[in-house]
Amino acid sequence: MSPDELVYLGVLAASIPIGFLFRYLSPPVKQGASLLLGLSITIATCRIHTLHSLVTVIGTWIIIKSSWRSAPALSLSWTFLYLLFFRMVTWFGLPSPTPFANAIQLLLTLKMVSLANEVQSFHLEKKKEVSSFAKSPIIGGLSQEPSVYDILSYSYCYVGIMTGPFFRFQTYVDWLRQPSPLSLPGWTPCLQRLKLVPVYGALFLAVNSVFPLAYVITEEFLDQNYFFRLFYMTVVFFVFRMRFYAAWCGAEAGCISAGLGCYPEGALSKPGGGPTANCSPDPNAPVAYDFKTIQNIDCYNTDFCVKVRHGMRYWNMTVQWWLHHYIYPNSPFKSYTLRAGWTMFISAYWHGLHAGYYLSFLTIPLCIAAESAMEASVRAKLGPRGQSVFDWVHWFLKMRAYDYMCMGFVLLKASDTIHYWTSIYFVMHVIAIGCIVLGRALKGGRREGKRGENEGKSETEKTDNLKEDTSAKKKE
Repeated sequence: MSPDELVYLGVLAASIPIGFLFRYLSPPVKQGASLLLGLSITIATCRIHTLHSLVTVIGTWIIIKSSWRSAPALSLSWTFLYLLFFRMVTWFGLPSPTPFANAIQLLLTLKMVSLANEVQSFHLEKKKEVSSFAKSPIIGGLSQEPSVYDILSYSYCYVGIMTGPFFRFQTYVDWLRQPSPLSLPGWTPCLQRLKLVPVYGALFLAVNSVFPLAYVITEEFLDQNYFFRLFYMTVVFFVFRMRFYAAWCGAEAGCISAGLGCYPEGALSKPGGGPTANCSPDPNAPVAYDFKTIQNIDCYNTDFCVKVRHGMRYWNMTVQWWLHHYIYPNSPFKSYTLRAGWTMFISAYWHGLHAGYYLSFLTIPLCIAAESAMEASVRAKLGPRGQSVFDWVHWFLKMRAYDYMCMGFVLLKASDTIHYWTSIYFVMHVIAIGCIVLGRALKGGRREGKRGENEGKSETEKTDNLKEDTSAKKKE
């Protein structure tokens, strides 16, 4: 492990016992202590580069105070433009930020855009209350506009400051105001989340030592036979998954120990977004709680879901919620495939400026179009047994598609990514394009965007998508 990875591991490990201590603090003390600890971690790991995050926070606060109506669009523009400057500071003769500063800046960008949207929703609901003389029924909305101290406290809260998960400002406020945090579940769900972390960590170290990524860009690698080269992307993605499974499960455990994101099961919480339903449990009945609000990874479904589009839902789940609510509905495009492409482009930009991110993320819409065409033209015409076989083949190709795209994500450079993809003859691009052509030839790919989007979804998912599309049209 690199020195940076050891620092990340140390911060994660320390956050778990510290979280249990925070349950004993009163709301004002908890707010101040979480800010002080988070700011101390930031200064210790980022040093002078802490100024980047501070400038981002202050700039967002000024935007919110100046124009809450335009705050979502302005905050998105401000934070994303600052990300560009942040990644190009060496062009201006400034020192290159540390990896820790980059991690903090990424999460802070999500927080500031979400905060601006929450503040706008707060003001719009207040206006409705005044005009209708009735209290707004909005779920999980702010009760007041946050002060600059509140914004700083949220921005530098120690929980997940470098590793995530992303959580909304309202989730942070709910955490501060928990009436009896010591009575909330802690040890059991925390240990449940941690039980496989040693396994993930051991597999990461073992497989990474046998199949190092650097070997891919050597001339010797090209001398290996085609199937070995093809196999290599599978182990690289396996190492990649084990690394993030361990890190994100550990980060979730840090949230659980502190009680962050703990809501009654009846609130129907979503990763990143929080509660979606009002919940007034019987005071005389025991209440079951969950931590779905801060769930960032579903390891089982990441590996075993069938579709490419579903794989994204279970990976980096809180960030996917952010993209789904703040980027996808505001896409300049109408069709599902183009909207997905736009969302993936923004996701690539958020991750960084390396060409490998864009090559990987922009391959996802192609894969989605391919699986949509085949579902409509082939799967829909099969019987139950045939559909079962189709799904197994689909799952296998889904995993190989993610193996393939992972190479761009980890190699980063366009030359290295294309060098590897060339060595395996762009096999997944060829398969995806072949599926699209075949689907259209069988008259099933003619509106693959809308039909593919809804194919195989539950009624709840279809209803949610319809609401989001309606909301997007209203905004336009």
